[in-house]
Amino acid sequence: MGKIRLLDDHLANQIAAGEVVERPSSVVKELVENAIDAGSRTIDVTAEEGGVKFIRVVDDGSGIEPDDLELAFERHATSKIRTGKDLFAIKSLGFRGEALPSIAAVSRVEVLSGAGDDGVARRIVIEGGAKLAFEEAAAPRGTDFRVKDLFYNTPARLKYMKTVQTELGHITDYMYRLALSRPDIAFRLEHNGTQLLDTSGNGDLQQAAAAVYGTATAKRMIPVEAETPDYKISGWIARPDVTRSNRNGITVVVNGRYVRNFQVAQAILAGFHTLLPINRYPLAIVRLEMEPTLVDVNVHPAKLEVRFSKDAELMEAVQRAVRAALQRETLIPSGMAGRERRVLPPAGSQPQAVQETLRLYDARPAVAPGSSSPGASAPPPAFKPAPQSGSAPRPAAPYGKPAGTYGASGGGSPAPMPAAPARQWEPRDAERLLRAMAPSPAPSPPPAAEAEPEERDAASLDATAPADSIEEEGPRFPHLYPIGQLHGTYIVAQNEDGLFLVDQHAAHERINYERFYQKFGSVEAVSQLTLFSHTIEFTSSEAQTLRDRLPLLESVGVYLEPFGGNTFKVRSHPSWFPNGEEASLIEEMTQWVLNERSPDVAKIREASAIMCSCKASIKANQSQSIPALESLLARLAACKNPFTCPHGRPIVVSFTKRDLEKLFKRVM
Repeated sequence: MGKIRLLDDHLANQIAAGEVVERPSSVVKELVENAIDAGSRTIDVTAEEGGVKFIRVVDDGSGIEPDDLELAFERHATSKIRTGKDLFAIKSLGFRGEALPSIAAVSRVEVLSGAGDDGVARRIVIEGGAKLAFEEAAAPRGTDFRVKDLFYNTPARLKYMKTVQTELGHITDYMYRLALSRPDIAFRLEHNGTQLLDTSGNGDLQQAAAAVYGTATAKRMIPVEAETPDYKISGWIARPDVTRSNRNGITVVVNGRYVRNFQVAQAILAGFHTLLPINRYPLAIVRLEMEPTLVDVNVHPAKLEVRFSKDAELMEAVQRAVRAALQRETLIPSGMAGRERRVLPPAGSQPQAVQETLRLYDARPAVAPGSSSPGASAPPPAFKPAPQSGSAPRPAAPYGKPAGTYGASGGGSPAPMPAAPARQWEPRDAERLLRAMAPSPAPSPPPAAEAEPEERDAASLDATAPADSIEEEGPRFPHLYPIGQLHGTYIVAQNEDGLFLVDQHAAHERINYERFYQKFGSVEAVSQLTLFSHTIEFTSSEAQTLRDRLPLLESVGVYLEPFGGNTFKVRSHPSWFPNGEEASLIEEMTQWVLNERSPDVAKIREASAIMCSCKASIKANQSQSIPALESLLARLAACKNPFTCPHGRPIVVSFTKRDLEKLFKRVM
């Protein structure tokens, strides 16, 4: 007698349930997706004890025809596909025909469904795969699906269920994803009598996000819109100061279906490049629409994973869409965390303030060197004036710029940065301010007396340093006037909109990063031979790996050659490496090359630029002159991304005038 035989239907359904019904959230997923496919506008989900004891899904969809209700619990019975061609153009969420028989095989099921408006319906009761009742009943159009005692007849599966809170967490997570993927449907979720989700179903994705993440978070989100010949991209992404500790804050929706796709998540992260702190992830809802033939949803039993036909084109489009949305925003976080605040108005939107500025400039008397500034008062004894270059005191500032420029220095005795002599404010400066406040891609930097040499040590900022170029459609950075320093670390600045704190190290790091990134892109002609030999020793395995990866270091201008055994000698390096940091920088670069799993030219170019920028930037507790601070802010405003350092930390924090008035109870 042969050993191979067919499994009976009940055992086959129990095995299939192991693939489809992993936990209570799997039941919720399958039933709610069926309700969505039925055209429901309202879907109510009720659960008890994490869904193990009881799950109920009620919808107002088209219902199940009386003749189809019994057949729906047969394996591979479905209304979604007819032929093999349908698998390549799937538009529904469910199509395998395995969900209902798998659920019924491991629980007690009762279904009441009506397909018409006459109130006539059918009721079926199934326990452990065995039909107990099938009868006529009265019910409105729609389906009422109840699942009790999940896994009651498979104790091994029940044994591995987690705590109630864990199972509830899986249910709520998936219901949140569904609410974000279909904002046109009203979802409600209740657990043990407590309502956990309630969306309006009016089609507004931002309102759905507010129901899931809260109103304050939804207000911190910005829209994403892009379209290519094959794809339409839309959704909302949170500003970079709203982050999560893992990737769970990323929701990807493909043709109305929530999916988990690592490639799309990575493309979204790439769009946030250098805008997020280390080990922090964005909050994003990205919806992708495409022809069904461009995506394969039949690659996972639970239909949570998909495969794209033109994945490289799609990933590039997603990355560009996210980056473009972020570049349109002024990404300065508020110092009033958790409080309501108004968005900074765009420059040029306050003509009265501009006229007042011009009036103050025109009416300003000339200030001779050595005389006191009109309207300027002596610094309070509790504060130390910020160091000034030259002997001439600074004149009183125009509108938006304070007369007293005082800063508190931190511990130690840091030396001030070299700076250009302070100059007198002239009427043409008002024209410059007017241009800076007019709508344009970026505010113009103050006039420079001389350019900073390429070979100059980047750690010394000059007030006359040139600003880097900025993309024509880059973000707007507010024009800031420095007041002084706090603890020799933070620049205190202001404008007509409020108060700003700038991390001087992060700001300088961003400026240097963009400069070094460009330099590492064209290093062929600027590498120089080392005057003093520097050797680096490695282990045997490291030396072998490094020999294979030497071309990567050469691509950024660092040339090493074997020097016997496991030792390498530095033959040459770029001439613009930070002065005095060449040896340590090259050692860090070699360690990066050794530790990176899949290094390439683009990665080492970026990593090297970050290393150089960190070493070349001014540090905390370094007092600077006001002209040097002005230069730093001007060069920061000219950066392509002036809002975060290369590591994703914020550079600027703002307090609007209204924020300050709230702090001092001037407004309630």
